[in-house]
Amino acid sequence: MTGGCAARQDVPVLSWDDVVTIASGLPEVEQSTSYGTPSLKVKGKSFARLRTEAEGGLTLMCQLDEKEALLASGDPAFYTTPHYDGYGSILVDLEKVSRQQLTELIEDAWRERAPVRLRNAFDAERR
Repeated sequence: MTGGCAARQDVPVLSWDDVVTIASGLPEVEQSTSYGTPSLKVKGKSFARLRTEAEGGLTLMCQLDEKEALLASGDPAFYTTPHYDGYGSILVDLEKVSRQQLTELIEDAWRERAPVRLRNAFDAERR
């Protein structure tokens, strides 16, 4: 993974609209709501949610080992709260994450929730 704050100085801050644009390149993504906030789903399963809680951020589904690695990296773009302890999701600060990192994390989150046949079809298309 790349970078800290210094790498982001002259890069535009990302928004929910950017998240939606990135995710729209993945199969069968639909905009929805979750807990009263904007979310993205694949086949009815949420994989991204814009948080309005005090800590803010974007919640993305991930494997627990990936979450631990992101948190251990010390990158300020990634954090968690006690509510998410032991849960396969990472909180992302859209003001601190790079577009490349966000794109990778959104695809990974989509893969966490997409059915196997959909993932396989997506991978076959990309070959």
